[in-house]
Amino acid sequence: MGDLIIRVQSPDGTRRVPVTRRETAADFLKKVSSEFGFSENGFVICTNRDKSGEINGKSRQSLNALNIKHGDMVYLFPDSAMPSTSAEAMDTGAAVGSVRGSVSLLAQAGPSTSTTLVAKRQGFPNAQASTQGIVEEEIDQYLSKQEGKIYRNRDTQLCRHGPMGKCVHCVPLEPFDEDYLNHLDPPVKHMPFHAYIRKLTGGADKGKFVALENISCKIKSGCEGHPPWPDGICTKCQPSAITLNRQKYRHVDNIMFENHTIADCFLNCWRNTGQQRVGLLYGRYVEHKDIPLAIRAEVAAIYEPPQKGSENSLELLPDPRADVVDEIAGKLGLRKVGWIFTDLLPEDTRKGTVKYIRHKDSHFMSAEECIMAGEFQNANPNPCRLSPDGHFGSKFVTVVATGGPDNQVHFEGYQVTNQCMALVRDDCLLPTRDAAELGFVKESSSEQYVPDVFYKDIDKFGNEITQLARPLPLEYLIIDIPTTFPREPQYTFSTITTQFPIENREITGETQDFSSLADYLAQPGSKSLLETLANFHLLIFLATNDVMPLRDHMDLLLDAIKMNDETLAHHFSESEHWATLDQLCKNVIVQPRGGEFESMGAAGGFSQSSSAAVWACKHCTYNNPPGTAQCEVCSLPRS
Repeated sequence: MGDLIIRVQSPDGTRRVPVTRRETAADFLKKVSSEFGFSENGFVICTNRDKSGEINGKSRQSLNALNIKHGDMVYLFPDSAMPSTSAEAMDTGAAVGSVRGSVSLLAQAGPSTSTTLVAKRQGFPNAQASTQGIVEEEIDQYLSKQEGKIYRNRDTQLCRHGPMGKCVHCVPLEPFDEDYLNHLDPPVKHMPFHAYIRKLTGGADKGKFVALENISCKIKSGCEGHPPWPDGICTKCQPSAITLNRQKYRHVDNIMFENHTIADCFLNCWRNTGQQRVGLLYGRYVEHKDIPLAIRAEVAAIYEPPQKGSENSLELLPDPRADVVDEIAGKLGLRKVGWIFTDLLPEDTRKGTVKYIRHKDSHFMSAEECIMAGEFQNANPNPCRLSPDGHFGSKFVTVVATGGPDNQVHFEGYQVTNQCMALVRDDCLLPTRDAAELGFVKESSSEQYVPDVFYKDIDKFGNEITQLARPLPLEYLIIDIPTTFPREPQYTFSTITTQFPIENREITGETQDFSSLADYLAQPGSKSLLETLANFHLLIFLATNDVMPLRDHMDLLLDAIKMNDETLAHHFSESEHWATLDQLCKNVIVQPRGGEFESMGAAGGFSQSSSAAVWACKHCTYNNPPGTAQCEVCSLPRS
């Protein structure tokens, strides 16, 4: 007989106990005693919440004879607390018991409705006791305090009461009401995560026993009853099988670029080279007011890390400036909210159209992209007080710039499910060689045990069947997110049309050096210093350049940009560090003419002939070849 999982609910939470069909009641109670840490006479187990149907600890009857089936819930009552607090806890836990009973992932039972919520419990008393001190993000703290109710006006045709009354036709709806969400325009297929939490915690106990548990695909360590894998494994250390389902909630409900300029600047690299491009999205998480308790990721800038691209591939390279970029963004009130990449093929270069290559008959995201998205999401977990681990899921989003049905560039937003995050984190998911829409779950080997992964499908006769995820349709792992632009553009950074060169774009001939900085600062127009310097790519260069990095001296400027304060910007312009850097820019050679180079000094213009010998730069000590009047490394003048 195969193993069963029996759920045991106690005042300290619910745990799952593995048994066999032929196991006796006495053996089962011994396992419960060991799992909960009670003496064998210190509790009773009942099949009903009203304490009826007590299981006799001395009975030799099998669980099968007692009509206890796979996935059933039984109830533990400590003897010392049966008359009072424990009984009250059981009563208030009844509603949650019914909810959690419908979402438990059982090892051999096939698909369940919400696999992401359950992994093996190994002794968490309850979520609140395990996650004290967890600080959720600001947007989560804000939404957790909002009522979230959907208020409706009195229906003049259906309501038969006075203006102060309420009935089923006009009573406020809960934020997780699926009928309401399905009738929005456009329909909402995935409820907001905070609405999902309200659904779980809406019982009489206010979610006292709710725990959002992360799936683990790894063998639990420390099991001493047998040799380690591959020589041994048991039900205590073996990870449960996973049945994939379409996740009903999402952590981010909308992605919005502040303006079209952000996206256009990113696309220009592909337009100029034909090579695909990847970038990191920096912005903020805010309330998405079109949907109750929803979250929007607002994108204010795109940083382009070191990378190697071609017409059909991308490779991210190590980025020595990654920490500095995050630091600059943090001081501006921004954070990394996602990543973006292009997948564009020209259709007609004269019309500027692109091919429609990602659709329901091909694929939306490939397995490699799902794995990369999973890596990013695992690296940016979502703090959550209801998770025993202190985190659950992620708000990190994926945006694909690709051709749409009108053969124009469209931006499509996605996340991968929490199940996919677990498969990626535990190295269980592989890409397929010849089908972008499919992935493949590893098979167990002597180096790694991989639990069975299943998904539901419909056969040619219309029957629902369970399939092994080898291969795996990636649609089970993807959540789509609407990606939009506002009607009225927003600008965290400058509106100056002349852009400072974007980092890591040597392939297009763009370079960030003092020459490009001098050109940018010298552009015509009466722009204020604040507006001139409010450029994300420029700020990164100011902080990280090799000649005079301002990383430790930019706080006043960053505060000025964050608060849009001209006074703070003026104070920054009077600082010694900015004055020195400004002077260096004024001494940079701006334009070659024949064999001579024109340079602007502090006192005016002068010309200098090129030298015939190798010369060392007095700023960075680099040995420059003869015939040059500015340093090839720092772009500063020879004199």
